[in-house]
Amino acid sequence: MSAAASIQHWSHSHIFDEGDPLAERNTRWAVVLTAIMMVAEIAGGWWFNSMALVADGWHMSSHALALGLSVLAYSAARRFASDDRFAFGTWKIEILGSYTSALLLVGIAFLMLYQSVERLIEPKPIHYDQAIVIAIVGLLVNLACAWLLRGGHHHEHHHHGHGASSEHEHRHHDLNLRAAYVHVIADAATSVLAIVALCGGKLWRAGWLDPAMGIVGSVLVAVWAYGLLRDSGRVLLDAEMDAPVVDEVREVIAAAPSETSICDLHIWRVGKGKYACILSLLTSGNLSPNDFKRLLSVHEELVHISIEVNHLDNLA
Repeated sequence: MSAAASIQHWSHSHIFDEGDPLAERNTRWAVVLTAIMMVAEIAGGWWFNSMALVADGWHMSSHALALGLSVLAYSAARRFASDDRFAFGTWKIEILGSYTSALLLVGIAFLMLYQSVERLIEPKPIHYDQAIVIAIVGLLVNLACAWLLRGGHHHEHHHHGHGASSEHEHRHHDLNLRAAYVHVIADAATSVLAIVALCGGKLWRAGWLDPAMGIVGSVLVAVWAYGLLRDSGRVLLDAEMDAPVVDEVREVIAAAPSETSICDLHIWRVGKGKYACILSLLTSGNLSPNDFKRLLSVHEELVHISIEVNHLDNLA
């Protein structure tokens, strides 16, 4: 075999994530629906002289921006998939989009809290009938978007050949899609709270319910934002050494035919449910790096493995 043929045989693609065209398309539809509802709420609030609706419309605009960010992340990851500058592929562009969306959620939560406290201190007249109708329409739009993006919430991948824990499955979620889903669910939750508050205010003249529900909604959004920041942040920082696959690699090495010790081990995610691994070993046998790669091949989530093998005889 010639040198060129050998290089071609051993080289491989660094596109570790195939993308999710369906998720990208559904997110685009969610952006369109959210943008239409945003315009309707702002226009309706202006027409009916309802600052509550105008505020909710601008609130929805931030979600439209976040959904658009998710679409841009999908598009950029696909566009630069073959760019050699990305050593381990472009999947983390999607994760960066997820993290940025989570930061937007934090801003939305603080804005909701500020406006709710302000209205609790200084109540303003509310146009209940118009606000209730548009809030219900907004909720229906949010539910439609949630249905489009539902894969980001419960999408799972199962492993072959070994048990998969729920934590292992959770790590396989499309975090970019999940970010879009959380934004839609956050908006739906605030719509439900708004409807409850508006109905209560209309029936019982309890105007304080509107800002009170806003405070509750801001707390919910903040909690969801924290979870998204935590999950996407750990991927961006390669904080994956507590992943189940790490223990699985250690088990494989411990069961090797010859006595082998791990000198250095690095594992990080390069795609949904896909990991890269750098491994330095010290062994008393004659096993080669390819032998250890074959042992590790039972774990299909390991898509990029680099192994350094040091033999005890050579160190004597």
